[in-house]
Amino acid sequence: MSKNQYTVGLLFLAAGVVILLGKLGLFAFIGTNFWPLFLLIPGILLHVLFFGRLLPPFVLIPGAILTINAFLFFFCMAFGWSKMENLWPFVILSIAAGLYEYHLFDAYRPKFPLTLAIILALAAVSFFVIMLVWGWGLYIIAAFLIAAGAWLVVGRRARW
Repeated sequence: MSKNQYTVGLLFLAAGVVILLGKLGLFAFIGTNFWPLFLLIPGILLHVLFFGRLLPPFVLIPGAILTINAFLFFFCMAFGWSKMENLWPFVILSIAAGLYEYHLFDAYRPKFPLTLAIILALAAVSFFVIMLVWGWGLYIIAAFLIAAGAWLVVGRRARW
């Protein structure tokens, strides 16, 4: 058998296996359940390449964004996409984390990315607090106002 026939035979064999696995639904299963890996792997790879001194520090910004959002998407796939209505500020927080990493690991320590990271982190935390207050936190505020009002009314009568 010639070397050319051997190579063509291996290509046919590989193509047949790929087609068979595709027909059995393996690629659909992987694409449906593990697609955040296409975000996680490049995010981690950017970090590895930076810490291996192969890429400049600004690659940490997309690296952090991809990594954090991949974990967010894995969480939503495991526990339901309805959780995203409360977890969306993590997208903003991922940008802040990337900017902070850039500030932290750049040799010149630029101030603008740090300032922007702090602003974005405060915005994300503010959105979390607003969502808590808008949800069940509103009941806590109402109960606190009722208790404070009752204490003021009862406390005033006892003093009169």
